[in-house]
Amino acid sequence: MPDTPNRSRSIAGRVAIITGAASGMGAATARLFAAEGAKVAVTDLGLKACEAVASECGENARAYALDVADKDAIAQVVAKIADDFGGIDILVNNAGVSSFCPLDDEGYEDVWHRALAVMLTAHQRMVRAALPHLRRSDSARIVNIASTEGLGATPGDTPYVAAKTGVTGLTRGLAVDLGPEGITVNCICPGPIRTAMTDAVPDEHKTIFAKRRTALRRYGDPEEVAHMTLSLVLPAASYITGAVIPVDGGLMARNA
Repeated sequence: MPDTPNRSRSIAGRVAIITGAASGMGAATARLFAAEGAKVAVTDLGLKACEAVASECGENARAYALDVADKDAIAQVVAKIADDFGGIDILVNNAGVSSFCPLDDEGYEDVWHRALAVMLTAHQRMVRAALPHLRRSDSARIVNIASTEGLGATPGDTPYVAAKTGVTGLTRGLAVDLGPEGITVNCICPGPIRTAMTDAVPDEHKTIFAKRRTALRRYGDPEEVAHMTLSLVLPAASYITGAVIPVDGGLMARNA
């Protein structure tokens, strides 16, 4: 049998950047990674909110204010993180914005550009900024967070659908480009999850939707997405790349 590389199921000591980590799935991922021994860069728009999450994560986490729609800020913050922690092993592109907007709405163009800037263009910029450091890792991992809206569509949601569909394509393209270097790139498509984006939906309506649309008949929790993210960034997850994985309670599997 040929020699095989490290098959560790631990991320202890690994350096992870997580965008949009001040709340929801990003915060849950930061806490989980820190609990597993990783060094975590908690990034989001507001520094105070990032500091609160970093404090929950413990001494191996640091907070960084980052607007992922700002190209220069990405370059500066990623470089600082790499300097502070001595490298980068894991990148989780999680930052997102709600972009529901009817096609004929007066503000549609602005919503469209913001959606693509935050949820698609920022992903490739984060990857490109982190790439020199990821190339020095012995098990570099990239996980892009898309949505089941990237696998189907909800009426009136075209900016979000377009951005998230773009993420699935970007993931496959990056997986092919970076595969020869051993850098894996995968995509998670969360379904109905209890986050700040869904807080406005009354619990009664959440229950009705989940029972009608998902196989598990419930909304998911951010931690359930975080655990899938953890699985994809393990050194042992070395032969998974270009995958687009729904974490949706069976929403995409159910017809009726």
